[in-house]
Amino acid sequence: MEDSEAGRALRRFTWEEIGQRSGRGPPPQERWLVIERKVYDISHFCRRHPGGSRVISHYAGQDATDPFIAFHLDKALVRKYMSPLLIGELAPDQPSFEPSKNKRLVEDFRELRATVEKMGLLKPNHTFFILYLCHILVLDVAAWLTIWYFGASTVPFLFSAVLLGTVQAQAGWLQHDFGHLSVFSKSRWNHWVHKFVIGHLKGAPASWWNHLHFQHHAKPNCFRKDPDVNMHPLFFALGKTLSVELGVQKKKFMPYNHQHKYFFIIGPPALVPLYFQWYIFYFVVQRKQWVDLAWMLTFYIRFFFTYLPLLGVKGTLGLHLLVRFIESNWFVWITQMNHIPMHIDYDKNVDWFATQLQATCNVHQSLFNDWFSGHLNFQIEHHLFPTMPRHNYWKVAPLVKSLCAKHGIEYQCKPLLTAFADIVHSLKDSGELWLDAYLHK
Repeated sequence: MEDSEAGRALRRFTWEEIGQRSGRGPPPQERWLVIERKVYDISHFCRRHPGGSRVISHYAGQDATDPFIAFHLDKALVRKYMSPLLIGELAPDQPSFEPSKNKRLVEDFRELRATVEKMGLLKPNHTFFILYLCHILVLDVAAWLTIWYFGASTVPFLFSAVLLGTVQAQAGWLQHDFGHLSVFSKSRWNHWVHKFVIGHLKGAPASWWNHLHFQHHAKPNCFRKDPDVNMHPLFFALGKTLSVELGVQKKKFMPYNHQHKYFFIIGPPALVPLYFQWYIFYFVVQRKQWVDLAWMLTFYIRFFFTYLPLLGVKGTLGLHLLVRFIESNWFVWITQMNHIPMHIDYDKNVDWFATQLQATCNVHQSLFNDWFSGHLNFQIEHHLFPTMPRHNYWKVAPLVKSLCAKHGIEYQCKPLLTAFADIVHSLKDSGELWLDAYLHK
């Protein structure tokens, strides 16, 4: 890449020029971004970006150095593919990132990243992940043996459902590891096993997860960029700023002042069995992801051929829906406890460290919390270092805390039940803010 740059004179750009190429406004909607002072035109490439067009477009008009480093394993290989997109570099009088960002914080975080790499905290312990997969498979077999040996009466049926719900939740955390390229040193190895875990063990498409989850990590809690907050405003009013804005605009899609109550109906119990369960099939067919569809079908074929002889059609369908119900409650409470109570707003283009800290919080460490949440109780560390193997989060946590203390940034960590309660409290607070603005502003 350096040779190709040496063979041509690079144009020089200012941050003002780059900021105008964010993909918004009248045509042509150009998209430029900056990585390590180099300026790249991604206007056409974004559609071919392996991680999806939206995740890279979210950084159009901005410096993308830190997310580029955070998300990619083989950076040298990626830079080769980036070479044709190179159109110039920042002018010598321009800072390496937007002047609005905290220079000291950006530099300190990059030093922390270098320290993490030197400590070997990005290297996985393969034994950990092998044992984790084995415990999932043992639970899966135990669920079938329970009904096979004890019969299809109520108690063994419910016990088997709990075991299978646990399998689904834990397989969800494991596919998350492979999806984040945290297990193998080669991206393609992670992708291959990811398709097996999420497709065969869970019946969901890897492409769907990648499409949504990478956007979430790129711009967490940023409305219109993080799909995890797309429930605003159709179902919920999220965040203080957005809720007041909604009220001032006199918009009312739901009775938001009661959202902390109907969350228990349309939130944890319903997300997977009533929405995800069906939408994923539409997603793979609409996007022609036939390999993912094949993997998904292997899950359903295995599940129904395994349980049909023991439970019949109605019993098997009932078991499947009950398992999805258990999985849904587990998934929603764990994934939302770190984000819904935190700051939710439009993208303000702040630095990587501050972006992640204002949108995430942690839950106290314990053997149970680590297992129950798939180590997502270390959500802060996970967001700062998304490819870090989860068994190393606790090791980097003190370094992250020190950096927060140095810059006066709050590092939130709370008990598990408090984290659950904060979801409800935050929904109640934002609902009341919406109501006040709707009635009086």
